[in-house]
Amino acid sequence: QVRLVESGGGLVQAGGSLRLSCEGPGRTFSSYAMGWFRQAPGKEKEQEFVAGISWSGGYTHYVDSVKGRFTISRDNAKNTMYLQMNSLKPEDTAVYYCAGVFTARPDNILVHSMDYEYWGQGTQVTVSS
Repeated sequence: QVRLVESGGGLVQAGGSLRLSCEGPGRTFSSYAMGWFRQAPGKEKEQEFVAGISWSGGYTHYVDSVKGRFTISRDNAKNTMYLQMNSLKPEDTAVYYCAGVFTARPDNILVHSMDYEYWGQGTQVTVSS
């Protein structure tokens, strides 16, 4: 059973920053395409794609609403993926989930939740106005 563990959520004022971390399995993490999703209050059945990164780290993709504010990255030596969130807005309030799936392609980025196999438990991000 592959476990992903998120950390770094919390309460922040609008305009502030947070960095989320997602630790993955040891030996195989570098072969996983990874992504961040979020579920906003009242939208528990909708997992919105936020950002994705290839296992090489060389390719990234963002939802339009976070471009220029969020940065996804990974450190395969530490088996960890990050989401740096700057200029946070109240509409960024959500539970954030990291997700991963093995892929043979180093440039693969997946934007649909159904394409991911492994998920973390979620971390709450609350942005006050």
